[in-house]
Amino acid sequence: MSGHSKFANIKHKKEKNDAAKGKIFTIIGREIAVAVKEGGADPDNNSRLRDVIAKAKANNMPNDTIDRGIKKAAGEMGNVNYEYVSYEGYGPNGIAIIVDALTDNKNRTAANVRSAFTKGNGSVGTQGCVSYMFDQKGQIIVDKEECDMDADELMMVALDAGADDFAEEDDSYEILTAPEDFSVVCKALEDAGIKMASAEVTKLPQNYVSLTEETAVKSLQRTLDLLDEDDDVQAVYTNWEEE
Repeated sequence: MSGHSKFANIKHKKEKNDAAKGKIFTIIGREIAVAVKEGGADPDNNSRLRDVIAKAKANNMPNDTIDRGIKKAAGEMGNVNYEYVSYEGYGPNGIAIIVDALTDNKNRTAANVRSAFTKGNGSVGTQGCVSYMFDQKGQIIVDKEECDMDADELMMVALDAGADDFAEEDDSYEILTAPEDFSVVCKALEDAGIKMASAEVTKLPQNYVSLTEETAVKSLQRTLDLLDEDDDVQAVYTNWEEE
């Protein structure tokens, strides 16, 4: 697999997040809280917490902030009322969209997500209507400019740790893992001194779809922008092939 590394988009999102770092830290903070509530405060015995910590580090969240979040969640476990919800639907020209959210009010979140789809000329569908088009994978992006290793050496570190796939792009390396191997591979890269531009368990489309009409692109972007602004939304996945 090659040619679909979203490094440019990741860099763009990082720049947006730098302008609103509180937003991304709040999102990750919620994920930490729910992970601790579900599996405890010890990442060695809580794979979901390990995955969130890896994501936090890739987003440059300070270690003491991560530790404080875990301790706070452990001390307030009875007060953590967030739950995961997922929505699936279609954007213009049948673009597949999955929205993952963490919410303390499912009615509010559902209304906001539906509104975002509608304003972008899309529609919310039934559970399962598009998720079969995506594979859940651990995805790690390494910026070539930030990596001292050559491609072969980095690939061997990743594969030896249990990665499924390695791809070299013009400006980055992409490492894919099974979800259950994600945190182990992240730890191996971290131990080897590799800085990760992005690291998360994500949903990758099996095939990408292009939009050629400008109005369709604008409509889809409208939906994505509204979802990005919603505090309950944790992640949005599409099979849109951005030009």
